[in-house]
Amino acid sequence: MREFIYVTRKERKQAKLELIALINAVQDEVREYFTFRFDFVGSDPLNMVTRDLKSNVGYDFDVNIEVNDKDQDYSAEEIRKILKNAFDKYNHYFDYDYCEDSSRVLTIKVKDRENSRIIHSCDFAIVYNLDDGRQRYIRLNKKTNQYVWEWQPKGYYNQKKKIEEIKKNHLWEVVLDKYLDKKNNNVENKKSRSLRAEAINETYQLLY
Repeated sequence: MREFIYVTRKERKQAKLELIALINAVQDEVREYFTFRFDFVGSDPLNMVTRDLKSNVGYDFDVNIEVNDKDQDYSAEEIRKILKNAFDKYNHYFDYDYCEDSSRVLTIKVKDRENSRIIHSCDFAIVYNLDDGRQRYIRLNKKTNQYVWEWQPKGYYNQKKKIEEIKKNHLWEVVLDKYLDKKNNNVENKKSRSLRAEAINETYQLLY
């Protein structure tokens, strides 16, 4: 049985500041290739960051990296590898391991090796935002071992509107309760972003 609780902004403040310092170092490192901006997304801006008291896996952050490559000088693979190499150069200064390269994100982790646990981690998605509001991200197709730009699914765009409506109608506490319940009863081992979307969608449906 899991025992997820919310991690307060105060608890994660120092880790977030160190993460920002790491990202700033990477910005300087890759400047000869391109510049980029970054945004914390997912659970952190919604104050929905959790950790499981009965697990050796800590809490995590999600960050979008938006690269400024308007002339398309670099391929999706080149962008991802330039960023990965830059993070790997500086990660150890902030106690992070080398990047793990998954299909959607680059992941870095701070580990307590003596106690075999992850203290916290961060997933970096590399994105491109269009003027019409749509977003693409770099995805690694593990079957072909190719990096490609893919569109975000339709559900991604509807979530912001739903959150605004839920908060306007003072139902955000319902979302928080639903999300924790889903995390603690996640027998299918769904990703946190999927559980968060489910909690938001179910609460939104109460309005209509």
